[in-house]
Amino acid sequence: MAMGRGDLTNEEWARLKPHLPMPGQRGGRWENHRRVINGILFRLRTRVPWRDLPEHFGPWKTVHERHRRWSANGTWDRIFAAVLVGADAEGRIDWSMVSVDSTSCRAHQHAAGARKSLPRVPGKRRTPRQHRPGEGLGRSRGGLTCKIHLAGEGGRRPLSLLITPGQWGDAPQFIPVMEGIRVGRQGGGRPRTRPDHLGGDKAYSSRRNRRYLRRRQIKHTIPEPKDQRARRQRRGSRGGRPTGFSKAIYKRRNEVERTINALKNFRAVATRFDKRAYVFHGAVTVVAIRLWIRP
Repeated sequence: MAMGRGDLTNEEWARLKPHLPMPGQRGGRWENHRRVINGILFRLRTRVPWRDLPEHFGPWKTVHERHRRWSANGTWDRIFAAVLVGADAEGRIDWSMVSVDSTSCRAHQHAAGARKSLPRVPGKRRTPRQHRPGEGLGRSRGGLTCKIHLAGEGGRRPLSLLITPGQWGDAPQFIPVMEGIRVGRQGGGRPRTRPDHLGGDKAYSSRRNRRYLRRRQIKHTIPEPKDQRARRQRRGSRGGRPTGFSKAIYKRRNEVERTINALKNFRAVATRFDKRAYVFHGAVTVVAIRLWIRP
């Protein structure tokens, strides 16, 4: 079939096709998977409205509904997990260094679907604009934003993703992101969950996070902020040992920043247009899948 710029190549399609749902898994007749997924990738890359998809991708409603449904029922997450299993079996996951980081995504006005105020209750003051918990939107310095938290491996591809409102801090999301790293074994057995080394910036430095890493026996390089260092020194022997820090290892943290850049090369990830958090999570997961199936 003829391929346009940004469409799945034959090699990428060969890696992706075995993990897609089979036609018999739902009633009715599937539209061509490859054409629909190319339409989803086109929209994520160019951020055009769904209604403006070129006709050669088929009916825009079919493309949009496929993406929405697979985001809601976890199909994209299952495909992502299956792709990671294949990549690990081929030795394409660099476990020597995994880094955690986050990035803020400005929400377009189309993503702001909440009511301006809650219904007025007699005897109570009207509350300001609020967003439903499932939207994953919040107010921060950049205005209405959400945040992508991720763990990226040494090959500059994501292993775990988490979407939160933009004002949520990084340190409290560290453990959920780490718990999201579960790469299954192709021959069966327990999935791999621990990297050889873990890196992060000082935003992830907390007693809770360091205790979690020690309990799991994960070596880590996370700088200690001055206030935490001073607090530990004031406690004397009760403050614990100083944290080890290697500048040479810490330089590899740029790998996760380059992973974020690769995700944000897709314009519908750099700017959020989806009202619901699960749809935006699906969009980021599709881009992550694309990064893993590339040669």
